[in-house]
Amino acid sequence: MIGSFPKAKALLGDKGYDADWFRAALAERKIKACIPSKSNRKITIPHDTVLYRQRHKIENMFGKLKDWRRIHTRYDRCAHTFMSAICIAATVIFWL
Repeated sequence: MIGSFPKAKALLGDKGYDADWFRAALAERKIKACIPSKSNRKITIPHDTVLYRQRHKIENMFGKLKDWRRIHTRYDRCAHTFMSAICIAATVIFWL
């Protein structure tokens, strides 16, 4: 699945994505991992705290999308139709 990631400069992830193999796979693709270390990691790996603070914008957008019942419960069986509903909802959220 990592091979299908789009080209990006950095990946913002929470502590659940803190794994050495995942960080190595991102480094192979030249993607900077902005993932805080888990509390049980013996040697903490530094991350960009300024960039990580921007992650709340992504979380807020997913929260707003889930206010739409059609998207939250995924009524559409076809992936194309579901993506179209997400695009319409994102457009309406952006303009409001």
